[in-house]
Amino acid sequence: MTRHILDHPRAEVATSRLPAFVAIERQMGDLHPATRALHRRPVTVPIKSASLRQFLRIARGRQV
Repeated sequence: MTRHILDHPRAEVATSRLPAFVAIERQMGDLHPATRALHRRPVTVPIKSASLRQFLRIARGRQV
């Protein structure tokens, strides 16, 4: 019985495609407008600590 195709090691050729693609994109210099918008979008990080959430609520001036 042979191994599953996912159990075989990847070829080195497939891993070199991404850096080559990125190099070409950097040489072109201009980003797609949708890509530029995604890079400028602020990242929201959820606050997991309840005490920190309450402290920030009070510091922002909200009482309830």
